[in-house]
Amino acid sequence: MNTAEEEGLVQRHIDGKTFGPGRRLRKIAANTLSSERMRTERLAILNILAEAVGETCNISVPGRTGMVYLERVETEWPLRIQLAEGTRVPFHCTASGKMYLSSLAPNHLDRYLNATDLTARTENTITDRAALLAELKDIAQNGFSIDRAEFMEDMIAVAVPILETNGRLMATLSVHAPKQRFDSDRALHHLDGLRAAASELSQLIEGDD
Repeated sequence: MNTAEEEGLVQRHIDGKTFGPGRRLRKIAANTLSSERMRTERLAILNILAEAVGETCNISVPGRTGMVYLERVETEWPLRIQLAEGTRVPFHCTASGKMYLSSLAPNHLDRYLNATDLTARTENTITDRAALLAELKDIAQNGFSIDRAEFMEDMIAVAVPILETNGRLMATLSVHAPKQRFDSDRALHHLDGLRAAASELSQLIEGDD
């Protein structure tokens, strides 16, 4: 483990005893997701979903300080919210970020919350630790997450997990749109389609092994 740490494959957690993915391992995972053949197939899945939903669809992966937009297919609506590939967004106030936090082991989540200022991005941002924990518990039980204009004033989003073979969250699949034409009820209406697309993406990555 010391050698893996020196090579950047793992990094120690705050307790100094346990380890998580390091910079190089995260980069390897991102490169695997970004291979040209896989990207073509991945975009096909996203395009079908975006056409069915009629809004922008995204794949995000967890980084060290937030979720990173890996892939996106834009809506054809002229009124849209621009979050380019490579954009990093907070964990605590986005659909994808809350989805990721809900998947963490309790000790890892506790360390994150101890080290993080739950900054308000809008009046809807959950800044109370107990309220956020209750939200994350519901997300873990329900298998989806909703951003109710918590990150941006005019944006609603819904996210589901893209899982590894062992059931762990590897990435998230989300849809976001301006609240002028999108709300929580409409987001939930597309939940089955999101889950089906996320399952296809999981199988796509498994098939590349």
